[in-house]
This record gives sequence, C-alpha cells and structure tokens, in this order.
Amino acid sequence: MATPIQLISDTEHRLEFDAGMNAVHLLTHFDRIADGPDAVPRLRRFILDLAVRGKLVPQDPDDEPASELLKRIAVEKARLVEAGEIRKPRELGRRDAITVLFEIPQSWQWVRLDSVGAIIGGGTPSANEAVNFAEPGQGVPWLTPADLGGHSELFISRGSRDLTEKGLQSSSATLMLGGTVLFTSRAPIGYVAIAANPISTNQGFKSIVPYVPDCSRFIALAMECFASEIDEKAPGTTFREVSGKIVAGVPFPLPPLAEQHRIVAKVDELMALCDRVEAARTGRETTRNRLAAASLARLNAPVPDPAVFRKDAAFALDNLTPLTSRPDQIKALRQAILNLAVRGKLVPQDPNDESASQLLEEIEADRRKRSRSKRRPPPIGPVESQVEQSPYAIPGIWVWAPLGRITISRDGERIPVSKEERSSRPKFYDYYGASGVIDKIDDYLFDKPLLLIGEDGANLINRSTPIAFIARGKYWVNNHAHVLDGLSENFLRYIELFVNATDLERYVTGTAQPKMNQAKMNSIPVALPPLAEQHRIVAKVDELMALCDRLEASLTTGDETRGRLLESVLHEALEVAADGDHGHG
Repeated sequence: MATPIQLISDTEHRLEFDAGMNAVHLLTHFDRIADGPDAVPRLRRFILDLAVRGKLVPQDPDDEPASELLKRIAVEKARLVEAGEIRKPRELGRRDAITVLFEIPQSWQWVRLDSVGAIIGGGTPSANEAVNFAEPGQGVPWLTPADLGGHSELFISRGSRDLTEKGLQSSSATLMLGGTVLFTSRAPIGYVAIAANPISTNQGFKSIVPYVPDCSRFIALAMECFASEIDEKAPGTTFREVSGKIVAGVPFPLPPLAEQHRIVAKVDELMALCDRVEAARTGRETTRNRLAAASLARLNAPVPDPAVFRKDAAFALDNLTPLTSRPDQIKALRQAILNLAVRGKLVPQDPNDESASQLLEEIEADRRKRSRSKRRPPPIGPVESQVEQSPYAIPGIWVWAPLGRITISRDGERIPVSKEERSSRPKFYDYYGASGVIDKIDDYLFDKPLLLIGEDGANLINRSTPIAFIARGKYWVNNHAHVLDGLSENFLRYIELFVNATDLERYVTGTAQPKMNQAKMNSIPVALPPLAEQHRIVAKVDELMALCDRLEASLTTGDETRGRLLESVLHEALEVAADGDHGHG
C-alpha cells in the first residue's frame, strides 16, 4: 500500500502554491506527520486558510478586480429583489463596520458577508399538525441541522422530512434558491453545505443566498474556514446560537470571480488528495489493528501445539512496537502478558526447579510458625482433583491451591482512624485504600511489604487500574483493601500479578456496589509454579511491562512531536507564501 508521502509526491507538481510557496518542504515531512491524530484535518484547515488569504493560487493581472464584481453584485441584488426572487434584505448592522483580519491581494476586497448574499433564517411549522409535513420527495425540501450531521457531500437536495405548502406558508421558513450556502447557526454551529435545488430550513440555519450564483462555491469554502471563529462569537453556554446579525457582519475577503473559480478547483484537487492520504492511513490502521487483535487473541487463547504457540508468542513479543499504536492496544497487551505469565507460557519450565508441591509444604510450615492461634491451621488442599475449580491447564510441575491457604490474612490488624485526635498532627505515612495511596496519615499499622487487594468498588470488575498491589515502607490501610502476608516479598509479587490477571467477577457480590469479601477472596484458585520459576516470571513481566511503559510514553511523545512538526511545517509554509506574495495583485 502506498505511503502518504508517495501519494502526495505523485501530485507534487500540482502543489505550486502562490509565489513559489515551498510545498516541497511540506511534502518532505508529511510522511512523518501524516500519522498524527489530527494531521489530515489540520492540513485541510491549512488549505482553506491559504485559499481565503489569496495564497493558494497565483493572481492574474488580467482578472476583473473584486471592485468590479461588487458592482455586478449590486445590480444582481436589485434585480432579484425587484423580480421577487428574494425579499429585500434587512439592514443587519453598520455597512462600514468591517474588520480586516489579515492581508489580502490588492485585487481582492474586504466586505461584509451580507454584501455578497442575503442572510436568510428559517422556521418550523407546528409539529402538532401532521398536515404541515410530508415524506421526503413529496413536498418542499426542508432541512434541520441534524440532516447535515451525517451528510458528507457538499451538495444536499433534501432532509429527512419535507414541508407541505401549508407547512411552508404557516411558518417563517423561506424557500431559497438552489446554490444557497447553508450554514447551521445552532446545535451545532458550523455545518456547511450547498443547496442542490430550491430548499428551506428550520430556524437552526443562517443561510447565504449569493446575489451572483457563481460565487456560491467560494462562499461555502470561506464559511467552512471561518466556522470556528463564528462559533466563538455565539453567546450562551448550555444553548449557543449565532444570530443573523453576527453572520451578516462576518468580514469576507472577496476575490475576483475568475480567481474564485481557480481557488475552488485547487481546493477540490487538494481535498481529494487529502481523502486519498486519509484512506491510506485508515487502511494501514485497519490492517495494523487486525494484526494486533489477532496476535493478542492467539496469546490469550493459545493453541495446544507448544511449537505453534512459541512461534505466535515470539511474533507478538518481537513486534510490540509496530503492532501497538493506541493506548487501548497497550492495555490489552499488558493483560495478555499477565495471562501468559500465570499459564506457564511466558518463561520456560526448568526440570531442576524444586517442585510446587514442595513449595506448598514450605508455605504450610511458614503458616504454622507464624500462626498466632494455638490451633494448627488446616493443611493446604490443592484443588487439582476438583476439575471444576481449575480454570485452565497448567504445566505439570505447577499446582492449584486456594488463595486463602497460601497467604496469611492480616485484615484483623486494621483499625479505624481517629480523626479527632490526629487532625493536627504531622502526616508522614501513606494511607492506602482499595486502589492505592489516597492520603497521608500521622501513624502506621504495617512496616513491611504486604499484598493489598481491593475489597470493594467498580474496579473489581472493570479493571481500570490493577486491583492487587504491593505496599512498602510504613503505612496505614483502611477497611476497603484486604491485607495479605506470605512466604516472601517475591512470592507476594507473583500472587499480585496472578490476581491482576484473573477475572474476579465470579468472586464479587453486588453490582451497584461490587464487593469481594474475605471468604470469596480466599476461594480464588491460584496456579502456583515452583518458587524459582515464580522469580523468573516476575522478572520477565517486569521487563515487558517496562517496555509497555516505554511504548505508552512513545505514543504520547510521538503524537506531540508530530504535532509540533506539523505546526512548524505549516507555519513555515505559510510564511514562505506570505513572503512570496509581495508584488502580486
């Protein structure tokens, strides 16, 4: 598939902007900036900006100047009013109140928008009378802003409903000429289209009926360029609407008619080029997304054949950077890494490792040694024989064991915070809740690494952040997180990543207020590898998660870099055009 730079280079000879503008400079960098999140939309806006400034095509000294076009416009306006084709426009503001927004060629002229066309509002007949409306094609074409919301073509012939003659006459809607530039003035402000035939609108439009129909296309592209500035002038917050007076007074740079035609042709040509660039980018993104999704699916649901799986995993892990282009893909990749880790698929097994069965004996001995009760804790019961509790196949040297049998609960040591006594004391220690540190506190309950697992909250199900995490140093834990001790910090690290890899929905009660009590948590079956393999798994997960961190950072910095480069290139191109424009007109 062709790259954006190839697509643009094929038509480079057509991009000869006014006065030798350095289009090659833009093309040289476009392959680096085209993948930015808004590169093509910004290029479209840039093209429109050049168009209305007189910097997109060269001026021709043989063109009839805009001053002569204005005389013709005045004659046509009078003729249309006298013939009854349009109503005599109301005066909407001072005729001499024109703000010069930027420098334009000498053959152009700044005018108010209502100097080139009549500003027409719309109306809606009573919705309670069905006789006011007709099916599309059965009455008078009638538009609402919603009809332009999903409309991608420049010209439009009708909306989702027509008006009957009765509906047209009983409302303030006006039947406007074909070629009218339709501009939405509310909900939202700034949609632009051209009427392909006589048409009416509701009151959500301030349309422009050109006095000289040949000006229609240039007026439309100018309105598209100025839409955001017009939007900014709209009063209101929750319901914003731009008035006819504001639209009528929009400063309008009027070129000679012949130059208008050249500008419109060039804009059409460049917008078609942007369409091809956008399509190429969309094609690349679609292919990359499909490949990423397929690779992650193979990792999350690996094939039985170890050789095939190793090939799939190697492909996915070797192509992390080109496959991941969005934050959601990196999130899915993190989950896939955890899933591989707890299934024994991330690092190879070593037959020389002490078996997981021996590890269970060590855990049981440690639990007896640290038990504060005179009663001997019940022996650890692997659940391998209980097939329904074994969620998936694990390597032969691993074992299944319930979480409550391989960890030590320290929930009973949590005590409430006395805010009255401590409100004025210095706070040095981390205060943990269900999702991490939420505050500082003046005292601590624990002073060793322990595993915290969120006890309640929506995060138990939607997993926007990890549900299990290691707390270190001296800290306090509130009653929204379970506190677990274990054989060692390294052992707890493995349990942490196992819990974060596990779908906990079946262990959670409630939907409005999800909660995982201690009994439910203790019943979670854990796939337990030998201790040495646990260390290798944790190290590999740390390595890959660090790579994911770098990928996320590169996405952010990449977008920022492309954005800055695009801004620089467009700014420089515009400056070159401005410098080269001297002497024209």
